[in-house]
Parts: sequence; structure tokens; C-alpha cells
Amino acid sequence: MTQNPENSGRNTPVPSAATLEKELEKGWRDHRSGARPSSVSSVTEDDGDGRMVMNFGPQHPATHGTLRSVFTLEGESIVEADVEIGYLHTGFEKLGEHMTYQQWVTVSDRMNYLSAINNNVGYSVAVEELLGIEVPPRCAALRVIMCELSRIADHVLCVGLQGMDLGAFSVMLWSFEKRELVYDIIEAVCGARLTTSWTRVGGIIRDVPEFFPDLVYSFLDEFPPIIEEIHGMLLNNKIFVDRVKDIGKISTEQALSYGLTGPVGRASGLTMDVRKDSPYLGYDKYDFKVPSQTEGDSFARYMQRMEEIEQSLEIIRQAMATLPQGEVVHDDFKTSLPEKDAVYNDMESLIHHFKLVMLGHGIRPDKGQSIYSATEAPCGELGFFIASDGSDTPYRLRVRPPSLYNYGLFPRLAEGGMISDAVAILSSFHVIAGELDR
Repeated sequence: MTQNPENSGRNTPVPSAATLEKELEKGWRDHRSGARPSSVSSVTEDDGDGRMVMNFGPQHPATHGTLRSVFTLEGESIVEADVEIGYLHTGFEKLGEHMTYQQWVTVSDRMNYLSAINNNVGYSVAVEELLGIEVPPRCAALRVIMCELSRIADHVLCVGLQGMDLGAFSVMLWSFEKRELVYDIIEAVCGARLTTSWTRVGGIIRDVPEFFPDLVYSFLDEFPPIIEEIHGMLLNNKIFVDRVKDIGKISTEQALSYGLTGPVGRASGLTMDVRKDSPYLGYDKYDFKVPSQTEGDSFARYMQRMEEIEQSLEIIRQAMATLPQGEVVHDDFKTSLPEKDAVYNDMESLIHHFKLVMLGHGIRPDKGQSIYSATEAPCGELGFFIASDGSDTPYRLRVRPPSLYNYGLFPRLAEGGMISDAVAILSSFHVIAGELDR
């Protein structure tokens, strides 16, 4: 029996294709003017001029999950590009205003989750500078070793993903396999592999195990051949080289103007490196170079990271050769957490631990005191601004994430190129959404 449409409960007429197209176009125009974009469409075509507006991400595999770009296309050429951030916004900085100085170490892991230890160290160094304390020499050397190991893991995975995005899938598998060598060391040191929470303000969670030197020296023997293997796979691959050569070129002036740092900035001729320009944790004691490139294209950014891996290996060798003995926690336990063994066996250490953790009586910088402190993270200058109101939680905590500056330049580089060029550019930037959105 045929149902009467008037009684079916579906009285809303189905919109025509022309109506839908106008709705989609209006949504995009609203987005360009500052209003929230329409959620209906991924593709729409402008009237009469043959241009097409297309979403690139945030679900596209080459955008790694949470990066959204909107391209206006003529054929496959990008004539206009825009980006939208915030798909992984987690309020890390605001959380810092409601957590004690020690507690926020665990949150720093979640920014650049591919090199969590560098975040841990950068934040702890900032709070220590705010308090005016220095960690023991052994702690400083161990932090350097672990930061450089984490830098290697971050760089090699970036190179592997850059190859994967351009079709060289095997390189990605190799990079994941070799990154596990670093994660084995991290796991032995702190029990975690990805989000480590390794540092404490004034030190580290505990001293490294007795077999730590064996693990590191074994890594130093096993890892270098992967550099030649990756070079052999990619530099002899005409498709990869053609996809990255002269693509996404950034001049030195542009790099300075946009505040680019790290491998992206140094691939465009900048020689800035916080480890050299403003040494921390005794980096001035180690003999290493700051490599740089002049071409500023996606190929230069690949080469830059590979050369930085070699320098990190050299820093680790020197740090291991001169690794001092001694304590790994600052001896003022009114700000630094005592080691666990002492907490379990010494009443005074137990009292300090109780007051720092349970009562929040510990870290209280003077009211009105503030600081900006930066370290050299794998993606660039990672800075922390901390302001104190005299309580056990920061009054203000702000992060300078390198990925934000890199992604800010991306639409300007994508304009004038092909859709495929946008993939090559974005993969060479290594934008990490956790620190981008915060």
C-alpha cells in the first residue's frame, strides 16, 4: 500500500543541488570573513570562474590527523590557501595555572609527543631558572644525553614520514624500527616509552640503571648505518628528489620574518641554535657544529635533519665519555623532590615529599617574578613564559611552540604550487598538532 507523503512525517523538502552549492559557498565565505565555516562540504565550485574550494584535512592521511587547510584551486594549482588550527586544542597552558609546578611536567609530555623528554627538560629548566637553582652535573649530563637521543628519534621519524607521504613507504618502516632503539633506552631509564614524565623540577625521577652505558654504546654502534641506508633509498630515488627539490623554498629573510627556528630555519640559512647561542645544561662544554643549508626547499629540510642526527650522535659520545658521578637531584628539598629510596627510609625526606606533593607547600616563587626560558627542541626553539603570584601554581604559563610558526608560513608556500607540492611542503615541516594547538 502506498503511504501518503503528507502523513509520513517527512514534510521538509529535499534541497536541490543548486541550493546545496549556494549553502556551501556561503559557508566558505563566512569562514574567510571570520565566521565559523560550514560543516556541510568538503568541495564546492565557484560560479563562473572555474575555481574549486577544497578541504585538505583534517582527516587526510598526509595531514597526520588534525591539520586542516582550505585550498582554492584552478585545476590542480593552488591559487589561495588558508589554515585552521585548534582540532587538538587541550588547554595545556590554562591547566598550568591550576596545577603545581611539579605536576605540570606530566602535561608537557603531551605537546610534542614524539620527543616528550625535550618538553620535560625545557619546562624544568624554565622553572629552575625562575627559582635560581642549578641541577647537579650528573643530572645535567644525563638530560643532555636523553634530549639528544630524543632528538634523533624525532628527526628519523620525520624523515621516514616525509618519505611515506611522497610514496617511499619502506623508509617509514625503517625509521619506526630504528626509533625503537631509542625507546628501549627511554623505557629502561623511566619505565615509559612515549609520554615519559622523566624530569622533576630540580632533577630527574631517578638515576639511570647500571646497564645504561651498555645500552647507549650499543645504540651508537647500531644506529649510524641507518643514515646511509636512508640516504641510499631516498637520494637515489628520482621520484622523491623531484618531489622535494625547489619545492616550498623559504628565503633567509622569510625565515627571520616568520620567526622560524630549528631545522626549518637552519635549512634556509639561519645558524641560530639555542644550545650554542644561549647554552644550558652545560652544552657549551661539548664540541659540535650547527649545520645549515642555503636552498631553503623541502630537500634542504630533509638534509638538515639528517646532518643534525650526526651532530646529536657526537654530543652523546662526548657526554657519555665525560659522564660524572654524583647526585641527580638538587639538594634543596624544599623545592626538589627527594629520591624515592630516601622517602621510604628517611623521615625528613618523607616530610619533604609529603609537603611538596600532598600539601603543595614547596615551590613558591616570589610574587611578581617572571621568566622566559628557551631550549632547542627537535622542531625548534621551545620557550616557556612563567609568571608567579607567590602561590604554588603559576599565575600564567605560556608556551612558544615551534610548530605554530612553521605552520603559519605553510599557506604562503602552498599558494602557486600543485596539490602534490603542498604534501611535500607539509611533510618537511614536521608540524606536531599537540604543541601547535596546545
